[in-house]
Formats: sequence, structure tokens, C-alpha cells
Amino acid sequence: MKTLLAASVFAVLFAAPAYADFNLDSRYSDEDGDLVADIPTNEDELVDPDTLIFTYTPVEDPAVYEDVWQGFMEHMSEVTGKEVEFFPVQSNAAQLEAMRAGRLHVAGFNTGSNPIAVACAGFRPFAMMAAEDGSYGYEMEIIVPADSEAQEIEDLRGGEITFTQETSNSGFKAPSAILKGEFGMEAGEDFEAGFSGSHDTSVLGVANGDYEAASIANSVMKRMIEREVISADQVRTIYQSQTFPTTGYGTVYNLTPELQDNIREAFFSFPWEGSALEEEFKKSGEAQFIEISFKKDWAVIRQIDDANEVSYTCS
Repeated sequence: MKTLLAASVFAVLFAAPAYADFNLDSRYSDEDGDLVADIPTNEDELVDPDTLIFTYTPVEDPAVYEDVWQGFMEHMSEVTGKEVEFFPVQSNAAQLEAMRAGRLHVAGFNTGSNPIAVACAGFRPFAMMAAEDGSYGYEMEIIVPADSEAQEIEDLRGGEITFTQETSNSGFKAPSAILKGEFGMEAGEDFEAGFSGSHDTSVLGVANGDYEAASIANSVMKRMIEREVISADQVRTIYQSQTFPTTGYGTVYNLTPELQDNIREAFFSFPWEGSALEEEFKKSGEAQFIEISFKKDWAVIRQIDDANEVSYTCS
């Protein structure tokens, strides 16, 4: 299997100012300069709901992940003293709108959605999953059907590449920057772009021969292989990126400080051993929650957005 590494384009990205051109929506303040919305100091702006609404980043079958997260939600309920309900979402846009409108309190936003969730929805990320040794992240891979004639990225010129959603890092933003910066290939000129809606759909589409090629998060593909949704010999990787941070977990900005602290405690005190969460996410090597900094850990993602000329415009 031939794998190409993203070297030159990321050398350019890392040379860029890490924290430039990122602004929060006018409804939020950032007095401490951490690029994340401050908790309101006016008590009238704080909320303390009886029921916490929690959601995980959109996946092909939300019902599967509601069961996976059930034990964690029960733990959060015990720690916070609140009822916790799972809110299945079908798109990144729906997840963002729910938090911005005050209907979502705790969430895991995918890598690419984190900046816009922070800027436009008041999302305060503080955790992500990691392996037992503290290592974390995933790679973007461009995959093709196992019997495809394509052996390298240049072989996709003139064909079609399937992305997931425009808010996805590995499903759209990173491959767009890499294809343009490293290979001089742009959608609409050098290849046609399609959109599947999710990583699961893209992986299945390639495995079944419905898509010529797709950019996906390999952590999702690994879990699908472990669950035997597809077999490893149905797909072939022709490109692999550097490692990116994975789903960021956090709260909406205006929960009371005490409640936000309790939610953080629920994440970092969750007993993984023997849980449904462990059973599912060990398939991609994750075994704990670790603390993150949006300013530091998402710098490369903001740089990719800058390379794609993405602006965080909040409607």
C-alpha cells in the first residue's frame, strides 16, 4: 500500500501565525485571550437547566452512539445532579444551531467544526479522547476501492473525489488545502467534488465501489473495520496526512461556573474500564479523556481554515 505524507503544505501552514484572524461573534467576550468565550459575569445571563442535553458529532447511525454514550451520561448525571438526555443530530449545521440557540449544553464537535462552534455558538472545549499513554489524534486519509487503478493522488486528476461536509477537517478542509497546496489540484478544475454527508457514508461508498475516492478520518474507518461494517481489504489508502486533534468535548459558555466545573469533573472521572465507551473507542486506540487547549491544540486547524480562506461568519 503506497502512502504519501503531507510535508510541504504543512511546512507552509506551520510557518503562518498560529493565532491570527480568529474572532468570536459579538455576543461573546474573550477578556483572558484564550480564544474561547468567557463565562458571563452577569448572573442574569447564566443558565442552570434541570436537564442537560448532550450530543456526539454527527455519525451515520446516531442510535448506535446513543447506546455507546449511555453509561457516560449516567455518570454525568450522578456527578452533576442533573438529568442527561442524548440529542441525535444528522449534520454539523444542526449541532451548531442547537448550541447557538440554547438547546444544547454539552457536546463533542468534530475537529473541523470546533473553530466555528467556538466562534459562533459559544462552545468551550476542554477535553478530547486519547490513548493510555496520552497520545491522541487521527489522520486524514484519501482512500480508493481496493481494485481501483489509482495508485497516487495524481491518478485522481480528472475524476471525482467525495468529501463529507464543508465543516469537516479531514472530510473537506484539510484535503482541500493539501490537494491545492501540494498537488495543484482544485475542485471544479482538476477534479469533481461530491459530498456524502458523513465519514461513515464515504467509507461505505468507497468500500462498495460507489465512490472513486474519498477523504476520511481514519479513526472512523478503523472503528468500522473493527465492527465489521467493512473489511480492510475493500479499501486502499493512497494518501495519509499528519496527525490532527480529534473530537473536542465541552460546554456552552453560559452554564453556571459550578455546573461547568461539574461537567468537566464528569469527563475526567469517568471510569472507562468495562464501559461501552471503552468497547467502542478502543477500536481507534482511545482509552481516556485528556485536557486540551483550543488556542494551542487547534492552531493547525485554524491555519488550514486560513489556507482555505475560511471566515467564521455567524448568521
